[in-house]
Amino acid sequence: MKVEPMVEEREGLDVEGEFVHRHIGPSPAEIEHMLGALGYRSLEELTVATVPGGIRLKKELDLPPAGSEHQVLEELHRLADRNQVQRSLIGMGYAACVTPAVIQRNILENPGWYTQYTPYQAEIAQGRLEALMNFQTLVADLTGLPVANASLLDEASAAAEAMAMCRAATGGERPRFVVVEGVHPQSLAVMRTRAAAVGMEIQVAAAGEVEVTGAAGLMLQCPATDGRVWDYRELVDKAHAAGALVVVGTDLLALTLFRPPGEYGADIAIGSAQRLGMPMGFGGPHAAFLAAKQAYMRRMPGRLVGLSKDVHGRPAYRLAIQTREQHIRREKATSNICTAQALPAIVAGMYVVYHGPEGLKAIAARIQGLTGQLAAGLAGVGVKVGGDGAFFDTLRVSGPGVAGGLAAARGRGFNLRDFGDGSVGISLDERSDAAEVATLLACFGVPPGSGGDSSCEPLAGQRTDSGGSTPEGTRSRPPAGLPAGLARQSAYLTHPVFHSYHCEHEMLRYLKRLESRDLSLTTSMIPLGSCTMKLNPAAAMLPITWPQWADVHPYVPAEQAAGYAELCGQLGRWLGEITGLPAVSLQPNAGSQGEYSGLLAIRGYHAARGQGRRKVCLIPVSAHGTNPASAVVAGLEVVAVACDERGNIDVADLQAKAQAHQEDLAGLMVTYPSTHGVFEEAIREMCIIVHRYGGLVYMDGANMNAQVGLCRPGEIGADVCHLNLHKTFCIPHGGGG
Repeated sequence: MKVEPMVEEREGLDVEGEFVHRHIGPSPAEIEHMLGALGYRSLEELTVATVPGGIRLKKELDLPPAGSEHQVLEELHRLADRNQVQRSLIGMGYAACVTPAVIQRNILENPGWYTQYTPYQAEIAQGRLEALMNFQTLVADLTGLPVANASLLDEASAAAEAMAMCRAATGGERPRFVVVEGVHPQSLAVMRTRAAAVGMEIQVAAAGEVEVTGAAGLMLQCPATDGRVWDYRELVDKAHAAGALVVVGTDLLALTLFRPPGEYGADIAIGSAQRLGMPMGFGGPHAAFLAAKQAYMRRMPGRLVGLSKDVHGRPAYRLAIQTREQHIRREKATSNICTAQALPAIVAGMYVVYHGPEGLKAIAARIQGLTGQLAAGLAGVGVKVGGDGAFFDTLRVSGPGVAGGLAAARGRGFNLRDFGDGSVGISLDERSDAAEVATLLACFGVPPGSGGDSSCEPLAGQRTDSGGSTPEGTRSRPPAGLPAGLARQSAYLTHPVFHSYHCEHEMLRYLKRLESRDLSLTTSMIPLGSCTMKLNPAAAMLPITWPQWADVHPYVPAEQAAGYAELCGQLGRWLGEITGLPAVSLQPNAGSQGEYSGLLAIRGYHAARGQGRRKVCLIPVSAHGTNPASAVVAGLEVVAVACDERGNIDVADLQAKAQAHQEDLAGLMVTYPSTHGVFEEAIREMCIIVHRYGGLVYMDGANMNAQVGLCRPGEIGADVCHLNLHKTFCIPHGGGG
């Protein structure tokens, strides 16, 4: 038997394409066999028959030569070493955490968990669906609200989704949304962008100056971005009396100690589950959450996992309501999000399963106790500590010596939050300990041994992050002296799953049991839909848990993220070359957000030319459901374009619709190749038609894998394009756009 060479020799010394031959399974003989079955003699002949000649590339892409796995890892090490990993206590919704090794090794780094498709087919996704049900359950329990989704993209977009829910739930006639001071700045920025697109007004007010009459909703942050924990019951009652809904941005770990939003009347709670076992990773990906009252369940974005019984009466997990209701509603949808951060949500869920309610509360109480010790020590030297004594993990300090303390902390390797007004934020986390607090106090001039009271005295029997008893001296008492109504009294995490797997051996068996109930690429191919499934190479997945990548806070000084900057710059240039487009944004956190960002760019282009009236978006009836949903979320009006019996766009109908709307045509959304896998011959003609009538062409790049190296959106005629990096390139499915 002849063995095909795994690499091509170059000048007898080097190897070229070693990775390709190892990662793309078929050998030359197997490729020849498949071509023969299709009736072609070569890949070139197949390409000529498949890709229209008018759009095929005439030259090779200008990309650096491919490296071997070893070379790629060496380059990633070089880039990682350019990042400076310092102790970031910046907060703003991001905190260092401890990922239990049993979870890191058996979920985050395990292709049996990270290679699956989204769990739309319940029969091959029972393991993931149970894991996501755990996530939903913990979110509902901790927030005190009855229903939660199976994760969202990030806290800021979750806040924007909640705002849209409020508007829809109040009939769409209330264009104002009120935000109480204390919301994370990134959440406010995203909400403002989302509001502007659909004609809403964001009003920011101090808690004592809120006017909610005529508003769709009111958003609070508790704990606030500066650490304050308030009793918002009076404000919530005021909002409800005015007919407005209440959204609370919150912290799941803090809710083991503080009264949950559902118990003081919140209609919706949002936040990030990042600190539950998922590294900061320069900002993501992380699972956000959204929980709500039962009445708003059908307006929730994302997906919900439900538990049913099969025909034999056995329990089975499924996606509840309808599999993808927001998609099915198309232009009537209030959200364009379908899949979200399933893998990070599973990590967060298992983190809570492993620790259980007692362990989770012990971690929270220790953090709160250390924060109390820090507050007492700073107050003892005249530093003003905000929060009126009610806080969880964050302090905002001001007054004499604060500027010097900030500089001294930087000198000792701490990143603190500079509010820019002379005050400084300090956010402790799961990795904090008494020695760290002592070092911070020394930075602010507190003499050794005078750093506060007994707020960190040991409390017997509490568990730590490892599941055993806590080492002496690191346990803390639950928060004492909180204002009335702030401390949590209700039970949470009562389901047996949160009490059964605190031993690593049992946890390992549980994870493997769920893994065996899923179909992943460790078992077989997953020939599902137009979303290309591929096995993410191990070499590309390895670095995600290296500290130089994992432990970087998204708001560190720029010089500490030089490796990230170079990496992003490289990727942006390469994606620009692949697409034939001059500028690339890596900000969108999913394909849906890529669509939204691209459509906003089109709207911005028209507005900059004095043609803000252009708001009609032509979308073929064959398009993926997120296309019309994204258009509506971006403030556009959807006009459907017909397709023929084979699913191809009806060019005559496109011409007629573009001409009819030439005064207000914003653009066309087109997927290429189409959702049925065909390179439509008339694609250039369609782009010319849209341009003729003043519109732009948005190309959905979900199927970009079929274009790479063969044709480029920019040369076909597309003006904007998004790429699903989990499809064409290399991240787990649902992990980014």
